[in-house]
Amino acid sequence: MTAHVDTFARDNLPPRAQWPDFRFELPELQYPDRMNCVVELLDRWTAQGRGAAPCLISPNESLSYAQLAERVNRIANVLTRTLGLEPGHRVLLRGPNSPMMVAAYLAVIKAGGIVVATMPLLRAKEIAYPIGKAQIHLALCDHRLAEEMEKARALAPDLQRVVYWGSGAADALETLMATPGYEGFAPCDTASDDVCLIAFTSGTTGEPKGTIHFHRDILATCDSYGRHVLRADATDRFIGSPPLAFTFGLGGLVLFPLRVGAATIVIEKSSPDDLLAAIEKFRATIVFTAPTAYRAMLAKLRGHDISSLRKCVSAGEALPKATFEAWLAATGIKILDGIGATEMLHIFIGSPEQEIRPGATGKPVPGYAARVVDANGNELAPNSIGRLAVRGPTGCRYLADKRQRQYVQNGWNITGDTYLMDADGYFWYQARSDDMIVSAGYNIAGPEVEAALLEHPAVAECGVVGAPDEERGQIVKAYVVLRAGHSGDAATTKLLQEHVKATIAPYKYPRTIEYVTELPRTQTGKLQRFELRRMAADTASHKLAS
Repeated sequence: MTAHVDTFARDNLPPRAQWPDFRFELPELQYPDRMNCVVELLDRWTAQGRGAAPCLISPNESLSYAQLAERVNRIANVLTRTLGLEPGHRVLLRGPNSPMMVAAYLAVIKAGGIVVATMPLLRAKEIAYPIGKAQIHLALCDHRLAEEMEKARALAPDLQRVVYWGSGAADALETLMATPGYEGFAPCDTASDDVCLIAFTSGTTGEPKGTIHFHRDILATCDSYGRHVLRADATDRFIGSPPLAFTFGLGGLVLFPLRVGAATIVIEKSSPDDLLAAIEKFRATIVFTAPTAYRAMLAKLRGHDISSLRKCVSAGEALPKATFEAWLAATGIKILDGIGATEMLHIFIGSPEQEIRPGATGKPVPGYAARVVDANGNELAPNSIGRLAVRGPTGCRYLADKRQRQYVQNGWNITGDTYLMDADGYFWYQARSDDMIVSAGYNIAGPEVEAALLEHPAVAECGVVGAPDEERGQIVKAYVVLRAGHSGDAATTKLLQEHVKATIAPYKYPRTIEYVTELPRTQTGKLQRFELRRMAADTASHKLAS
């Protein structure tokens, strides 16, 4: 039975017939009917006498497990006793990665609420969308983000109150937390299938979708990927660049470390320079970031001591083999590649170090099954290119969204990625399904061309898309950021084209190359190929007009 008084989220789940098939075969995925995931992630460590162990480390403050537990309790009391939160209410969270953001996240869930976290750089219109979609009445926000938050309030009539932290005002969250008697809090007696998180997609393929996750989902990603692939322990110190509003960041910087009683280093600024400096200063052992960051850090390694690192995790976009090999040569560490999705919460394909096959994403994470299917959902033979289908202990449940039928088909989650599975069961990324380039009858995967270009020493970054072409339908077009000392002239273009022809099938070479100073990316570092496609289409239409 649900503990939620406000049943909005449950009422707006897709019909059961549209859910994926969930699998809980592993013993560690058998959860009790009643469970609050924050008890498992946080409270149990203090109950076991490990309250003094380091938990959150930041440039401004560090908290032990006991100190974080008290902060979470105080926020939970503010939510329920001061602000009137009832189980099932949605709470918007806004803030950069910080101990306060982590504490607020856990407090909402412990109190029986549902977290809706948003990226710090979103503007008012983008903030107002999830407020309306999830009917959110309360927000907790870092005071430094107040300007856009207040603009969003004017656009979102559902939002009734915003409480800021860090302002020092009389009504600031810290002031409310100091109320006597707020240091203890009994966790809400939630069901394991009560909703605790609505994570919104980035909206790169259309209007953002709210993905619904249960208490058991939070632990399932820890007990599948975290336990069987990452294999961290209590001595580890996690660090990374993804925002906590991005489920890649939530897992890598909060869920996985807390599940094993480890510490996590929380930094607000996480550029490659910032990340390297923090790894050195705080002696991080596990880092989560995107392929672009690993490539950028390669050129800066000489000035930093990162010998404390033992594991590096990559997700968000495909990891080029050239980046994997260069990082291995420079550090001796094999990057753990993986594919995840907001719909699935975290990584569902990825292999531990000893099973890595360079260039492949890996094998399905224990607890998950994956296959490559055709347009009708039929499983394809090994070494065939098709759509990726996956199922396991987590899966897609959109909040009141007709697109549920597109993502879940025949009980499988259809992720929108094109893959090949080899005879040994390794999955090889080809492209996002809408990133396949069809040129003169050939199917060409943009990321494969990108990987070939990145092997050339002149190329710092690149993005490859299909550009409209009257003769071929589409041609392969590359947008390239050159390294210092190289010029984007005809000679360089010919050099890069010949390099690609010598690296992969010649018909895949970029017939046109445009040199740019930067590539369009999301806040989490993902390449926005849809923006490159728009640029390519605009260029093509201008040529036709002239």
